[in-house]
Amino acid sequence: MATTAPQTSQPGRDAEQLLLALDQTRSKTLALVAHLDDEQLVRVHSPIMSPLVWDLGHIAAYEDLWLANRHAGLELLRPELAELYDAFETPRAVRGEIAALGPSDARAYLQDVRARTSEAISLMGVGDGTVGEMVVRHELQHSETMRQTLAIAGLLPAGEPPQDPLEGPQEWVEIPAGPFAMGAGPEGFAYDNERPRHTAETPAFAIARRPVSNASWLRFSEDGGYERREWWSRDGWEWCEQERPTHNPAIAAGHPQAPACHISWFEAEAFARAHDARLPSEAEWEKAARRPREASARDAPGELQAGVLDAVGRVWEWTRSPFGGYPGFVAHPYREYSEVFFGDAYRVLRGGSWATDPRVAGPTFRNWDLPQRRQIFAGVRLARDRTR
Repeated sequence: MATTAPQTSQPGRDAEQLLLALDQTRSKTLALVAHLDDEQLVRVHSPIMSPLVWDLGHIAAYEDLWLANRHAGLELLRPELAELYDAFETPRAVRGEIAALGPSDARAYLQDVRARTSEAISLMGVGDGTVGEMVVRHELQHSETMRQTLAIAGLLPAGEPPQDPLEGPQEWVEIPAGPFAMGAGPEGFAYDNERPRHTAETPAFAIARRPVSNASWLRFSEDGGYERREWWSRDGWEWCEQERPTHNPAIAAGHPQAPACHISWFEAEAFARAHDARLPSEAEWEKAARRPREASARDAPGELQAGVLDAVGRVWEWTRSPFGGYPGFVAHPYREYSEVFFGDAYRVLRGGSWATDPRVAGPTFRNWDLPQRRQIFAGVRLARDRTR
């Protein structure tokens, strides 16, 4: 059933910019899977990941729901597909068993949806811009999820992931106690879990300037990191005994000085204990990422920085914080984006990874995952109550 369309803006530059962003994002999505055959697209490469062809259908259905149906007031193009491509109605565990669209039909669905949303945006504009930006970022975020699947299957495009080494020795940065403004302000686009901006207070702490490297992780592994009970939490040790893990193969295969990747929260917590450290809270991480830095000859030229932190955006960085809403949180535009995941089960990650589009990542953006997951492009940056 058609919905009431929101008040719209006049067609113009905003509409042109949104259409350009949508088309550029779609080109990236299609290029990501261009080297795959149909069998690779429909195969279940991991029980915790979707078949890649399901992601393509889901991207189309999401765009149709939000831009054509809820923004423009049109009927759904394929209403019979709405439940099939709803992430909550069709969980990952069953996506390889259902009769979803095949590769050619999924690509046609993407194209047909885009044709009608482009026409609607050209005619009626973008409204306040929230829905259009959300649809662009949704597809960009799915590109990273699809890369996780490709990494598991050994099917990443040539040159991915990058193996640029971290520059210089590890350092600790002192952050003084005190309040700061945490979260996204009222201007511009942000997800509901980034708001409202509020005053957060942290005690004095120290945080590592760079993430942990592959070489450091291999030393932890070779020194009995996965065998020494004293470094693991109760839940972490239970996971360790059940899974019998060792370091992810990507750590041994990567450059020794590149950031260690594919690390679970349980592993990150154990590594921190083994090094007389801990994981930062997300308030500590954001405070450090916002803190102005003094120019230094030791700053690595061309290395991404956020505040006093170097190499931000190379790997997601686990924090010790469970995922929850900020004081005064209001779900918008739908509670299933964030609110249904609030609680102790999920831990927050910050910073972005090499696979995260810059349009998505930022100092207030919050990612989250289960503590046992290793498929995410996650590493670890250490913190301490004070330098030692």
